[in-house]
Amino acid sequence: MSTLSSSSRVRTTVPTTPTTSRVASTHATQASPHYSTTRRHSLYGVEDRVIIDPGSRIWKVGFSGEGRPREVLYAGGKSGTALWGLERAVNPADRAEENKLLSINLERCLRSVFHDSLLTDPKARKVILVEHPLLPLYIKDVLAQILFDNLQVPSISFASSHLLSLFTVGQSVALSIFAARPMFPQLRTTPLAGARLSSHLRALILLFGTYLSPPTTLSAAVNIPASSRATRVPQEVLTDAVIEEIKTRCCFVGEALGIADEHREITPIGDLSSDIDIPPSETSESDFSFTGGEGTPSQVDSDFSVVSTPRAPIDDHSHGGEDYLEVLAAMYKRTSTATDLTMRVVPPVSQQTGTGHGTLVIPGWIRERSAEVLFEGGDVDESSVAETILDSLLKAPVDLRKTLASSILVVGGTSMLPGFIPRLHSEILRALAPLPTSTRQPIRPDKPLPPQYDRYAALRPLTSHFAILNNPSPSQTTQMSARARSNAGKAPAFTPATMAWVGGSLAGSLKTGGVELTRERWDEAASGR
Repeated sequence: MSTLSSSSRVRTTVPTTPTTSRVASTHATQASPHYSTTRRHSLYGVEDRVIIDPGSRIWKVGFSGEGRPREVLYAGGKSGTALWGLERAVNPADRAEENKLLSINLERCLRSVFHDSLLTDPKARKVILVEHPLLPLYIKDVLAQILFDNLQVPSISFASSHLLSLFTVGQSVALSIFAARPMFPQLRTTPLAGARLSSHLRALILLFGTYLSPPTTLSAAVNIPASSRATRVPQEVLTDAVIEEIKTRCCFVGEALGIADEHREITPIGDLSSDIDIPPSETSESDFSFTGGEGTPSQVDSDFSVVSTPRAPIDDHSHGGEDYLEVLAAMYKRTSTATDLTMRVVPPVSQQTGTGHGTLVIPGWIRERSAEVLFEGGDVDESSVAETILDSLLKAPVDLRKTLASSILVVGGTSMLPGFIPRLHSEILRALAPLPTSTRQPIRPDKPLPPQYDRYAALRPLTSHFAILNNPSPSQTTQMSARARSNAGKAPAFTPATMAWVGGSLAGSLKTGGVELTRERWDEAASGR
């Protein structure tokens, strides 16, 4: 399904009723059919704390002591929009309006969490909020204000998501991929994450995907061939919810290209502006591809691929313009073996007079290679995920580098793409490979060439020590150290997206959720303002 329900909260997974088998036992404490665990819950007390992992798009909520969240939901509703972003309004009036809308949306989400998802009284439950180390302070203030003043919870504890993830795997020292422990001088981040992948995926589908409009009549669906209804993908079709579904259900991470050096040295021809032009959504009866304005025909792999003269811009700032994406497409098509997929989508408003949903054809090479944007490094401000890990290790003390390198923990929703973690390990080893010998000749015979800049030369002796704790398919080779072989893949089988929440559940059950901010202290501080 490419459409979401019309309720204000949208679940990311369809809940199912747990089934229990009958056992011949008269013991009074049997597992309740409403819980997936055999653990007893205090329905009317404060023993089980409420664990909330509030993201800008997806929230995970549940009770402490449980192995998975009760519900995972889109906080922005059916549109799937983010509640907050990295950019804020500059004008004070606009910023005040922005804060007011944020407060309204967060209040709606929090009330829905307690009254609809968890069905519990907020006045009787302590709350643990899972926070990112770089979560803006104004968002934390709004969350605390709503929980204390509106819902009147007894206390709140803010816990670092990366520290809670370490609780889940039973590690006291590890290296999380986007940020280590909240030691801000050693913290390294990269904008190459889920939002960049979504924008890059949207640009590729708009440029190379195919849309089959719904037939106007039932007879047309039988008599008119599908290739004659093929058009370019309208922008209205690729909503945030559709892109999220494509990313989570269709995409995967392929193996590293054998021509990676060529991939990084691509220089697009022409103007590499940040705007990408796409053709209009007009029907074509040709099975040939026309690129640019010269009208030169070229046979394409897909029977439905139609490319016309570009006119409308696309908002993608990953590398450059349409020429760069054309070069990427030509290279990825040669190495991809993935098949094309079709997906039913809601047609644009102008085409909703037809006989059903439209069909979106997603090329196989886009499914396999759209995540390459996460591994394309070389930019100081936009390091790849592997380069971010190595930069964090360079900032760590020398005595801790070996331990950290063999205890890498990958968390986050984007890392759940099939093949992401093994590919990340191979990219780390590739970045540590020795540089090729330079073939340049010295300008002056009496002066040798300066040495090549080797960014990660200090980390190259640690190549055999790198291991990822939650690697689903670790490679047990003789080149790995004993520590790396023992650590690789030994983490519990929790999904990377829920690992921080599970750590919060564990911390809540052990009463180690961190410093508690009680409602009495909040009221005292509010009265003194």
